[in-house]
Amino acid sequence: MSVRSSYEAGVPCWVDLSSPDVQASVTFYGEIFGWRAEMADDPAAGGYGQFVHNGKKVAGVGPIMGEGMPPVWNVYVATDDAAATADRVKNAGGSVVIEPMRVFDEGTMAVFQGGDGSFFSVWQAGNHQGAELVNEPGSFCWNELVTRDPQAAARFYTTVFGWTPKPTEMDGMTYTEWLAGDKSIAGMIEMSPNYPEGTPSHWATYFAVADLDATMAKAQSLGATILIESMDSPPGRFGMILDPQGAALSLIQLTETA
Repeated sequence: MSVRSSYEAGVPCWVDLSSPDVQASVTFYGEIFGWRAEMADDPAAGGYGQFVHNGKKVAGVGPIMGEGMPPVWNVYVATDDAAATADRVKNAGGSVVIEPMRVFDEGTMAVFQGGDGSFFSVWQAGNHQGAELVNEPGSFCWNELVTRDPQAAARFYTTVFGWTPKPTEMDGMTYTEWLAGDKSIAGMIEMSPNYPEGTPSHWATYFAVADLDATMAKAQSLGATILIESMDSPPGRFGMILDPQGAALSLIQLTETA
């Protein structure tokens, strides 16, 4: 389903960008995805805004809040109880970076670090349910854990969300799908030696596009750096870029709508 009005607990439901230059990011993503930004007027929102595509909220954007934090696309997993999730994180060997906090009447968020070192967020919906459009060009379609410790990650995320890891061997490597029930909701791959030394375990976001090569070329012309050139994969051709403000993201031209 591409248009969404709710998410089951344990399913990635939202992504947002922490940027050192919000206006520059708004301009860049407006150019490559056709997004329009709706910025919150309330100073208490801390300069946060939401990207809208075809009238649907698809992602968020805001300034980097902590000194030394890198530009990054953040992944949020839906939860029915952020406080209970925080307890499971602690019991599973993770840590609470931001305790569950209410965001106006929109919902409750929290930020955690997993047992493998990866950072992620959860969202307990209020008025805001999450992305209203997914799996279509101009929206996010997949989240993938790139980890230095797949075994630790498997133990941690299984305990916290009840996910089941489903590993598959392909081209000499293991790709793991995370299942919530019988539904594939995210992926995991061990970090390859091609990543720069010191790169921590992290969650990556894939955005669907109608024309991968054209989008990659457009992004590069606007100052993005190509990290992975266009290549084939079972779901479709994909590539990875570093946006002009330094946040990494993947782009994919899906062979069929998820």
